[in-house]
Amino acid sequence: MNKNNEKNNQEINQEIVLSCTGLGRSFNDGNRTVDVLKEVSLEVKAAESLAVMGSSGSGKTTLLYLLGGLDQPSKGEVCVKGLPLQSLSRRQIEVWRNQHLGFIYQLHHLLPEFSALENVMMPLWIQKKSTKMAKAQALRLLDQVGLSHRAGHRPGELSGGERQRVAIARALVTEPVCVLADEPTGNLDQETAAQVMEVMQALNRELHTSFIVVTHDIEIAAKMDRTLVLDRGEVQYKKNK
Repeated sequence: MNKNNEKNNQEINQEIVLSCTGLGRSFNDGNRTVDVLKEVSLEVKAAESLAVMGSSGSGKTTLLYLLGGLDQPSKGEVCVKGLPLQSLSRRQIEVWRNQHLGFIYQLHHLLPEFSALENVMMPLWIQKKSTKMAKAQALRLLDQVGLSHRAGHRPGELSGGERQRVAIARALVTEPVCVLADEPTGNLDQETAAQVMEVMQALNRELHTSFIVVTHDIEIAAKMDRTLVLDRGEVQYKKNK
């Protein structure tokens, strides 16, 4: 790598793509208020990977939904590429989210009546991209997750690991700055889970896309750049690799 490329990569990797400050989420339960998330602050840089761990009910998924603009915080602020989401309308948040963030869930949520290729093309169609452009981009991502030969197959014709790799391709097809993954290997056996994580790590490096991964798996967390542990909605500690 020449010095200019190395300098450019260093600058890219210093950019903060997603952050939150004093983030909290509360729910009313009858006459009492339940604090699900309390005063969480973090910054995620370009090309960085962050694992979020904690027991069930610790606030992991709530944090992910708030960072992704899928839920509104009770207090605090979320910024995506420097723009506070709370300054936007709900419709503007949807547009900004679709442009800059990708999502992977424990269940793949692929549309059964569409092929793998069409499922990956879907976010680009939503953005009103041409079919020619969407197809080319989707095929490129399917190739990167090792599934170009399965592009014409529907989800029911794919294995669990293949369906999750299609979901990864779909999350990345819009070239987001960050992908939020909620237990992406939770429904897979150990061997398949390891293969899926290898794909995600490779794309993290190749595309300079940040990943925030909620997981119970210590081995998966150990492969991330940083680990954040939640307990009863509070950050207990942060660990760097």
